[in-house]
Amino acid sequence: MEANGINVIGDDERKGTARQLFWPWFGANVSVLGLSYGSFTLGFGISFWQAVIAGLVGIVFSFLLCGFVAVAGKRGSAPTMILSRAAFGVRGNWVATAISWVLTVGWETVLTVLATLATATVFTQLGWGGGPVVKILALLVVAVLTIGGGVMGFDLIMRMQTVITIVTAVLTLIFIAFVIPHIDWAKVSAVPAGSTGSVVGALVFLMTGFGLGWVNAAADYSRYLPRTTSSRAVIGWTTFGSALAPVVLLVMGLLLAASSPDLNKAIAADPIGALASVLPTWYLVPFVIVAVLGLVGGAVLNIYSSGLALLAAGLKAPRFAAALIDGVIIILGTIYVAFFADDFLGPFQGFLITLGTPIAAWCGVMLADIASRRNGYAEADLYDPRGRYGSVRWVAVGTVLVSTVVGWGLVTNTYAEWLSWQGYLLGPLGLGGRDGAWAAANLGVLAALVIGFVVTWATQRSKVREQELVAV
Repeated sequence: MEANGINVIGDDERKGTARQLFWPWFGANVSVLGLSYGSFTLGFGISFWQAVIAGLVGIVFSFLLCGFVAVAGKRGSAPTMILSRAAFGVRGNWVATAISWVLTVGWETVLTVLATLATATVFTQLGWGGGPVVKILALLVVAVLTIGGGVMGFDLIMRMQTVITIVTAVLTLIFIAFVIPHIDWAKVSAVPAGSTGSVVGALVFLMTGFGLGWVNAAADYSRYLPRTTSSRAVIGWTTFGSALAPVVLLVMGLLLAASSPDLNKAIAADPIGALASVLPTWYLVPFVIVAVLGLVGGAVLNIYSSGLALLAAGLKAPRFAAALIDGVIIILGTIYVAFFADDFLGPFQGFLITLGTPIAAWCGVMLADIASRRNGYAEADLYDPRGRYGSVRWVAVGTVLVSTVVGWGLVTNTYAEWLSWQGYLLGPLGLGGRDGAWAAANLGVLAALVIGFVVTWATQRSKVREQELVAV
């Protein structure tokens, strides 16, 4: 069991090379959920080629942001939300940490829900029954793997991700070979093109669904690397490992969803289980394996990072206890969604866009802070509100708050009634209001990212220089 929590990793424990980052990031993003994003993306009313372009840009760019944040982990050898204190202050970082915790817990719950629903659907198709008992058993298996990895910590997670990467990559390639005959190029080509606003909306949705869902944890897995590791290598292997599988899976998912309107509709209710309908019966069991393992790969990284975020927010407990607390929450959340909720896609998209906005703002501030630094972090001061990073850096905190307010005013969420208040700036800014051409573009996420970066870069670079001049 990993003994480290939110402390700085000592030189004697730093090990490995940048290329080893490929395994956890690929394993966390090789989930067949990537295929379902094809259906989600076409739901913006765009053509196949428009969706491909939106996918390439949105996925690669958002994971590139993860690569930049991962550099901070190599420099500071501490968790992401501890290093964030350099930008926000030791106490001022609390709000960002709380948002990060909610996002990671939300993601691990989503992945556990998907694994549970997919298993029940496949068992039904096999004639083995897919009722409550199957869902409970599936939940228990996923929970044991996910919580077990989160509790044991870094070394076990790295080993799990290596196995998950190899097994899921092979089984996914076999899955793709089976579904290629179901592709109807005539139907794919006939999907009409959408507006520029719809393409931007799809791009932003993919950013929030992929890289922006990981930026707040990106340094957690590079913090064990030696400080001398190449920053370019850290960025490159993080981005490559993260984006490779999602790009391939998205394109295949687009082809399948465009070829079958019925499949496209079914994915909204059960994003992974619906994909089993195009497989031969004998391959359904391997499909369950690849689906569950792929989702566990993402969930185990999330529960590890959510535990660290909970500690960074102030919980006085060992790291494994924080992971256990999050494990209980995801079990309760999965029980609610799997047994009581009527719809999956709506709440999921609303969740991504709503939390994606403040996380994008935090990411902008964090990236500008990282880019401003020429030296490593003063480790002791990351834990001392009287140190060089201060208690609260109000400019950074205010920037995130203002960026979030602006961002929520430029996104719309028709997916859930309780989010209908968003989009309040679309009318005043001449963008057509909540029903206009730009309503679905979700410009607020991009606005929050840009505002966070530009304001911090313009106002805080000199402050960072002053911090770095203080003797350790």
